[in-house]
Amino acid sequence: MENNKKNAVEYIDKTKKIYTDVSDKIWADPELSLKEWHAATLYEQVLKDHGFTVETGLAGIETAFSGSFGHGHPVIGVLGEFDALSGLSQECGAVAHHPLVEGGAGHGCGHNMLGSGALAAAFAIKNYLETTKTEGTVIFYGCPGEEGGAGKAFMARDNMWSKLDFALTWHPSVVNEVPSGTNNSSIQVLYEYHGAAAHAAADPEDGRSALDAVELMNTGVQYLREHMTSDCRVHYAVTDAGGVSPNVVQDHASVLYMVRANKVRDSLKLLARVDKIAEGAALMTETTYDRTFIDGTAEVVPNFTLEEIAHKNFAEVGLPTYTEEELQYAAEVHKTCPPDPAPGYAATIDGDMAEKARELSKDGTLPINNFLLPVFHSTQFKAGSTDVGDVSWQTPTVQIHVAGFVAGAPGHSWQNVSCGGSSIGHKALLEAGKVLACTAIDLYENPETLERAREEWKKRTRDGYVCPIEKDAKPIAI
Repeated sequence: MENNKKNAVEYIDKTKKIYTDVSDKIWADPELSLKEWHAATLYEQVLKDHGFTVETGLAGIETAFSGSFGHGHPVIGVLGEFDALSGLSQECGAVAHHPLVEGGAGHGCGHNMLGSGALAAAFAIKNYLETTKTEGTVIFYGCPGEEGGAGKAFMARDNMWSKLDFALTWHPSVVNEVPSGTNNSSIQVLYEYHGAAAHAAADPEDGRSALDAVELMNTGVQYLREHMTSDCRVHYAVTDAGGVSPNVVQDHASVLYMVRANKVRDSLKLLARVDKIAEGAALMTETTYDRTFIDGTAEVVPNFTLEEIAHKNFAEVGLPTYTEEELQYAAEVHKTCPPDPAPGYAATIDGDMAEKARELSKDGTLPINNFLLPVFHSTQFKAGSTDVGDVSWQTPTVQIHVAGFVAGAPGHSWQNVSCGGSSIGHKALLEAGKVLACTAIDLYENPETLERAREEWKKRTRDGYVCPIEKDAKPIAI
C-alpha cells in the first residue's frame, strides 16, 4: 500500500474512538426517519470540533447537514445515514431477541455504523488534504430519512450532488463486497379518503364510506398487477381503517402506497394509473380524497471504474480479524438466522459467482463472512430501492458493503441491532472508513482515473435524470 494510504489507515486507527463513540451514542438513541435530531446535532458538533465548516437544514430538511473542508477540485462527497427503524429495539450483544423497550426503535439496518464509518473516511481524507497540502475538497453529508423520507432525493431535487466530482458511501451487510448493478426506483403516496358517517343499520343510505373507497382502491390495484412489467412492484398499507365500530359508516380512512419499477420514468407511469384508480374509488363511493406525496427514489447508476478502484483498496486494506469471544457470539446469533450458502449481490445473478460465494462461505456455515468477494460488474436489475440512486444520477458514485452483521442475518432484524452495537460493528465501520478514504486518495492522485469514471457516468446518464420528488412536495415523517 502506498504511503499516503497507509497514513490514512493509521490515522483512523489512532482516532477510532471518535467514530465508535458516535456510533454507540446513535445506537443507544435510535431515531426514526426525518426525526434524527439527536444524531444530527451530535454529528454537527463533532464536525465543527474537528475543523469542518457545517451547513444545516439542507433542502429544507431539519436533520440534513454537511461538513466541508478544503478548497478546489476534486470535490468528494461522503454520504452518511443515521435513521433507525420502528419495532426493532434490542439488547446489544444478545444472542436472542431481547427488546430494551417493547415496541421501541432500533438500528436494524446499521445506520449508526453507516454514518460513523463515513465520518471516519471524511476525517481521514481531511487529514490527507492537510498533511500533503493537496488541492481538493471533502464534504461529509448527513443524509436523513433513508428508511422513509428519501433525504438524498430531496437534496437531488435541489441539484445538490451535481457540484461533486464523485461520491462514496457504504452499507453494513452480511458480506464484504463491492456491489454493482441497478435496482428499483420507488415512489410513496398517501391517499386519505373522506366520507360521511351514519348509523350502519338505521340510516346507512346517508353514509358515504371512506373505508369502502380504500377497499375498492386496493381491489382496483390488484387487477392492475396483471398489466405491469416484471420489474414493477406495488405495496400498500392501510394506515387508518376509520375506527373499530362496525355499526358506524366510517367517514375517514387512508392507505399508503409504494410504487416501484426499475426506471423512474416507469414508476411515474405506473403511479399515474394508481392515481386514476384512487379517483375511481372516490367516484364509486361518492367520497373525496386528499393525495399527499411522501417520497421517491431513483434507480442506481453503476460505475465500473469506481467499483474497480474501491475493490482494489478493499483488498489492500485487508479485512478485520475477530477474537474468540466475538466468533462465539457470532456463532450463537448465526444459529437464529436463515441459511445463506451463497451470500452477496453477484451470487443472485451469476452462477459462477454463486459457486465462488458458496466456496468462500463454506456453504454458509461461517458465523461471519470474513472474506472479500471477487469484483463483479453488472448492469442487471435487482429488486430493492435506495436514495443513493439519486446521488448516482448527478455524480459518479460507488458504495461498498462491509460485514457488520453475522452471516445470514435477515435485513431489518434484531440480529442486526444486536451486532451493530457490538465490537463486530465497530470493526466494520472502521474498515469501511479505511476503504473509502483510500479510494478517495487514489482518485485525488490519479485524475485520469477520475476522468474515466466521469466519462463512464456521462454515457450511462445521457438520457437525463428524472427526479422522483414532485415539485412542491415537502419532506414528511410518517
